[in-house]
Amino acid sequence: MGIKAALPKYEIYFYNTVLCLALFWSTSWIFEVSSSSVNRKTFKSSIKPGWYYFGRRMDTADLEWLMWFSTFRDHILFALSGHVLFAKICSMLAPQVPLLIEFEGFFSVQTEPCTHWRLVFKKWLFPLPQYRSLVYMVYGVLAVWTSMGWTYVTLILSHCILLYSISLVKIRWLCFVTGLCTLATFKCEPFVSWQSGFVEGDFELRHVLFYGGCGFTIMRCMSFALENCERKDGNYNILELLKYNFYLPFFYFGPIMTFDKFCVQVNKSDLSRKEREMWNINLQAMIHLAVVIVVNTLFHFMYILTIPTDMKLLKHLSDWALVGLAYFNLVYDWVKAAVMFGVINTVARLDHLDPPKPPKCITMLYVFAETHFDRGINDWLCKYVYNYLGGKHENVVGELVATLCTFGITILWLGPCQVVLIWAFFNCFGLNFELWTAKFFSMEPFTTFEVAMSEAMSRRIRSIFNTFNFWAIVLYNVLAINSLDFAKLVAKRLLLKGFPITTIIVMFVTYCLIQVIKEQERRQALIDDPDPLPPAPSPNAATSPAPASAAPQLAADPSKEKAE
Repeated sequence: MGIKAALPKYEIYFYNTVLCLALFWSTSWIFEVSSSSVNRKTFKSSIKPGWYYFGRRMDTADLEWLMWFSTFRDHILFALSGHVLFAKICSMLAPQVPLLIEFEGFFSVQTEPCTHWRLVFKKWLFPLPQYRSLVYMVYGVLAVWTSMGWTYVTLILSHCILLYSISLVKIRWLCFVTGLCTLATFKCEPFVSWQSGFVEGDFELRHVLFYGGCGFTIMRCMSFALENCERKDGNYNILELLKYNFYLPFFYFGPIMTFDKFCVQVNKSDLSRKEREMWNINLQAMIHLAVVIVVNTLFHFMYILTIPTDMKLLKHLSDWALVGLAYFNLVYDWVKAAVMFGVINTVARLDHLDPPKPPKCITMLYVFAETHFDRGINDWLCKYVYNYLGGKHENVVGELVATLCTFGITILWLGPCQVVLIWAFFNCFGLNFELWTAKFFSMEPFTTFEVAMSEAMSRRIRSIFNTFNFWAIVLYNVLAINSLDFAKLVAKRLLLKGFPITTIIVMFVTYCLIQVIKEQERRQALIDDPDPLPPAPSPNAATSPAPASAAPQLAADPSKEKAE
């Protein structure tokens, strides 16, 4: 089946209608449970007084969301705004002699000198690339020093120097082992306690900044070391590593941009912007602000984060409310990641960088190969581990080795514990099971059956299998986002207690969702790769009849295979 396989319009309208009604019905159940359970004792710690205008309490169970957009909102905005202003001021004071010499040949009193003066002044507004990256590094070091103390900066520098020294040997496996061992020191005692003692002060955000800055520093240093191993001539300067690591917008919270991309983008000489680029940056910033307001508003009416923590209440909920809670928790986690990374990416785009895109919406996922909530980590793992070991991902054994190594590093990154191990096992199994299934159905007689059927019917059959895959992704990730008990309860209610009525209805609604996703993918594929237009008929085509044998040759082509 091709991605451009179309279905009748009335069928797509039917799928959209069913999906909207199901979402509305599930939302009404969650709203009813939230309103009736607001005074439960188990809710007191997370349901706090909300905005005065609504007259309702607000769900505050997610401390990370509160940190970004309530508790430490001013501190984060102050640091990011200072980065932009500091870079802008230094850009106007940076040395301009080389650019002035480059354009002084244009000066002429007889040929519109004012135009050329404006051209030179426009170039003055941007610093030279080497000074621009240096300015970012200086501000990053000062900001980290101010927030965490000089001993923390010393700790970060020691890790940078260690991994830089190992990278000079240019042995790939040695860089990996050193980086992973260094990362493990932040996940186990007594190394964690010893290194956390380097942080000065006792403020609430201390632990978050400590683990964020150290963890991302190790991943960035590993990227630098691996790229240095791939370099044929010489080695990168340690100053390039410090510029890369101390870029403040990415330092504490990510996302990770691999060193090769960062080095090219931060040192590019052409700093002119595309048409309407600033308009798009401002628009994205306004969208992020609107999403924050909408999410905080919904937290007054739907306690989707607090309800899953009360197992006694969950056992009395309807099947629709329970399934809706699982789905909305995943959607919220994607929205949170998209907004937090979006704020940082907006600052990075002002610095003429092209940061990793936000994660793909969970609503658009029905294959394990595209499941991720941090595109920066995902790109890092794919570049240095998954694609490096898996190649074209056609060999079963090679794919198994690649996925085991990838999720092994992911476990170390997230911190080994029971929930992370179970989550990694099921996602690793799901990724390999997709390849096994694809290999199985690529054999005869399945390929003959699919070639014989229409593309629309092939799309419908594939969507049935994708439906079960979608709920496997939901359950495996709810396990990590909420708790093991909540995931077990949802699975039991969906597959055992709710069978067959709830199971069939939920799977049918999910099937409608998969068809809506495939329709959007089809339209995007037509935009990205439009079908070629047929050649224009010749002027004498109407008068000269076509050969009689041409029609059946064009109408029937049984040897043509459908491409996935």
